[in-house]
Formats: sequence, structure tokens, C-alpha cells
Amino acid sequence: MSQSPALDLLDRLRARLGWPVVVANTIAQIGIIVTGGAVRLTGSGLGCSTWPECEPGSFTPQFHRAMSINPLIEFGNRTLTGVLLVIAVLVALLVGTDRSRPRSFRWLAAAPLLGVLAQAVIGGITVLFHLNPAIVAVHLLISMTLVALSTWLMFRYREGDGPTTSLVDPTTRTLVRVLVALTVVVLTLGVVVTGAGPHSGDENVGYRFAVDPWLMAKVHAASVWAFLAVLAVVVVRLRRAGARGRLWTSAVLLVVVTLAQGVIGYVQLYTGLPIWLVNLHMLGAALLTAGVSSFLFATRTRGTVDAPALAVSRATEGV
Repeated sequence: MSQSPALDLLDRLRARLGWPVVVANTIAQIGIIVTGGAVRLTGSGLGCSTWPECEPGSFTPQFHRAMSINPLIEFGNRTLTGVLLVIAVLVALLVGTDRSRPRSFRWLAAAPLLGVLAQAVIGGITVLFHLNPAIVAVHLLISMTLVALSTWLMFRYREGDGPTTSLVDPTTRTLVRVLVALTVVVLTLGVVVTGAGPHSGDENVGYRFAVDPWLMAKVHAASVWAFLAVLAVVVVRLRRAGARGRLWTSAVLLVVVTLAQGVIGYVQLYTGLPIWLVNLHMLGAALLTAGVSSFLFATRTRGTVDAPALAVSRATEGV
């Protein structure tokens, strides 16, 4: 029995647009962190006084001679959220309805849409509760989670659906899991550091987390050094085992992003936390999250394990 014209059209669109849409979703998820950072760093969180409207009776800023740039920054971030919502709907429609893929994959494809809807509500709550620092922190950490899931979906899209096979030994696999856990710690402490400093999100209420910003910066830096130490051990183990291809490339890229983030972090700290550098650091945090997700993905496969990859898995057993 042939499919309905609607399903035939959906299949054709999926074949043509599925991959571009999941890539666009990942880029947009990272982009919303940058624009959200601009909102926070410029104190524009209340640039629109209400939600979902920007001003009572209007979804757009009210232009007048005395207005600042803050409403435009906040409105721009909300506009990008709308674009992200459209992309997430396309991902759910084109990718999440593919009955030829397993249910776990289809749920993964639905995650961006569910996450964006949740983020829209949380964003509104932050305005209604006058930028409560805990809610702002949750808002950012959910965005980072969506970056990780979107990156995984992007690579998973072109992968088969067979059983997974690890490309690394159990010890390295455990170290990679520690790396993922440290990523959560690094991001969480980074949120606390920002909330404890002068760019906490509200020009009228600085240092919204009542902790010593210098001490928190040191604790955050220590977590980054711990992350880098574990990553170095993993890379050495892979190098000794002769890792190559996607596994080695993703490891090297993760090292590069981590080192760049460290440099930016120290430079921003000792140059008085210029806004543009802090926002660049937030972009780096999103790229680090995507890098960790990509590296974790590369440590396993659903296809046939070739001889070199199998050799890496066996060789690292004795490293």
C-alpha cells in the first residue's frame, strides 16, 4: 500500500533537508548562548519589561528619544529564540518522525524543540522574577545541555542504528566519563563566577551571588586544570595506541578549544573583564561543550570496527 502524498513529501524533504537542519540547529543553539550572553553582560535582561510582550501592549520595543540600547539587545535575543524555535520544529518534523530510526533517536530529535519551549518559559520567568540569579544560571546550563544534545544528534544523524562498539579500552572510557562530569563542574562554576562578578546581569544589582568572586574564579580555574589533566592522560593513551581518524581528530580539537578557553579566561580576569572578552569566553564554553560531546561520540561506533580502530581499543588495554 503506497504512502499518502503528505508522507511522500515529508520523506523527500527529509532526504534533502534533514542534514542541513540538524547542522543549523547546532549552530543556532550555540548562537543563542552568545546573544544571551550579550543580554546579561550589558545588563539588558530587563530591557523588555515584561514577557511574552516586550512592553505592555507591544511585542517590540517602544522607540523614543530617551531609550537605551538594552531593549534592542533583549529583543534581538528573543527574536533569535523565535528562529531557533522554527529550526527546532523542523528538526522534530523532518528527523523526529522518521519511523525507520529507533525510538531513542526520534526522542533525541525532539529534544531541541522541548528544550527551546522550556527555555522560552524559563526566560520569561527570569524577567518576571527580576533576574533571579539561580534562574539565570539554570537558563544558561540548559542551553549548554541543548548544545551537547544537538551536537550528538548532528553526528548521530549520519550513523547507522546497529549496536554500539567501544573504540577505547575500559580505563580510557572511564576517564572520558570523568571528563564529561568535569565539564558539568566547569560550566556550573563558570556560571557562579559570572554571577558573583560585575557582569551578573543587572546594572542595578551587581554581584548577584553573595560569594567572593576572586575565590570562585580560583575554584573555577582549578576545575579547568583538572579537566585539562584528565584530557591530557586520555590523549596520551590514545596517542600511544596509535589512534587516528575521527577519534584522534576530535581529541586534538578538544585540546585546542580547552587551551584557548583557558587563555581567554586568564586574559579576561587580568584585564578587568571587558564585556567582549567575557562574551567570547561564553562562546568558548559552548564550543567546549560541543567538543566534549563530539569526542564522547567518537569513542564508540555503530558500524563495523576496522582493524586500526580495533587495535586502538586493544592496545590501550595495556597503557
